[in-house]
Amino acid sequence: MSIVVSILVFSIIIIIHELGHFLLAKKNGIGVVEFSIGLGPTIFGIKKGETKYSIKLLPFGGMCQMVGEDSDQNTTQENAFYSKGVWQRFSVVFAGPFFNFILAFVLSVFVIGFVGYDPTTILSVTPGSPAAEAGLQKGDVIKKIGNDRVQIGREVDSYFLYNSLDGTPIPIVYERDGERHSTSVVPQKVRQFLMGFRYYADETPAKVTEVTENSAMYKAGIRAEDLITAVDGTAIQTGAELSAYMSAHPLTETPVQITYERNGSSTTVEVVPEFYQEVYSVGFSYNVYREKTGLLNTLKYSFIEVKYWIVSTVKNLGMLVTGRLSSNDVGGPVAIINTMGDVYKQTKETGNVMDVILQMSYITILLSANLGVMNLLPIPALDGGKLVFTLIEAVRGKPVDREKEGIVHLIGMVLLMLLMVFIFFNDIKNIFF
Repeated sequence: MSIVVSILVFSIIIIIHELGHFLLAKKNGIGVVEFSIGLGPTIFGIKKGETKYSIKLLPFGGMCQMVGEDSDQNTTQENAFYSKGVWQRFSVVFAGPFFNFILAFVLSVFVIGFVGYDPTTILSVTPGSPAAEAGLQKGDVIKKIGNDRVQIGREVDSYFLYNSLDGTPIPIVYERDGERHSTSVVPQKVRQFLMGFRYYADETPAKVTEVTENSAMYKAGIRAEDLITAVDGTAIQTGAELSAYMSAHPLTETPVQITYERNGSSTTVEVVPEFYQEVYSVGFSYNVYREKTGLLNTLKYSFIEVKYWIVSTVKNLGMLVTGRLSSNDVGGPVAIINTMGDVYKQTKETGNVMDVILQMSYITILLSANLGVMNLLPIPALDGGKLVFTLIEAVRGKPVDREKEGIVHLIGMVLLMLLMVFIFFNDIKNIFF
């Protein structure tokens, strides 16, 4: 079932993308030869008017083939792609990625309308930490960190992800009791300890999803699928509560009492955290959980949600180019389907259909925004590459030779296919080996 759900999500994203091209082509009087979902051999097709609508064998792709789009042989036809003006063609090409952003926004309204947004509230401040010395307190709302304006908790998270901490002071603007204040936090080195387990930090029960072999948790007898119900005597009901507790109580060499359930039986064990490394820390935890809000804020934070995923995609590409991310961090369709399958199974266990719909919608937001950005990259064969040639034509006042442009796009397509093959095998290696 998870495979079916994954294919459905991909299909929706692709349909919306190609629908953008299709609708703008029709609006600008450009003929559409074929509108297809998927790639490869056609398994179903029907022709209405000048357009053939088809479903193809491979679900990872789609096509909106326009009259004369790939050559100048039919540019004399009134409904040919290249017979239209520069900005008409620009709008048709740009519409695909733009419709992906629209889809992401619509789904964001749906998700945020149900579960809310994640405010940038400080959840806890470790006594004696740099944050405490800077005057930060639980309940303060972060407005700016470093040079980044932040409006949701995940943007605070992104700041620490994309900026390596050292002893350099970090300017922070925060709000307390309706008033804004400025301070500066100087990260300090701390000893980091690990227990060696994973879980979903959400509103579902705090179930262990993975335990590293020979880790502290493994040695204590805790395994995947165990349900954590208390830490040092503090009751834990959800993954979010567990995450908040762990953030407020950084691990040291002091043993931790973990209470867990397995097959209806409750057990308490002593887990001795193991030293991992020395890292710089600011000493405060921040909110990444959601709270409901009104209609206007739902619309506002839906725009912010889409912006967040667009910016994250661009920054991740930058990290890949600069070498801060390796090829092992790159995931393709197989990795995405595997992740979606895991999320689907984990969410389905709650027995709540709406939880499944919300989680799948959230993943669709991420993927749709990601696809929109990737298609706008100035790479031949992608929409971004076609937009570059269109802009060159607008500046020069005359088009690049269509035959040469076609060769460039063909080369780009071959390179993209080779990249997809590499990503496919990379996915297989990372998942199964």
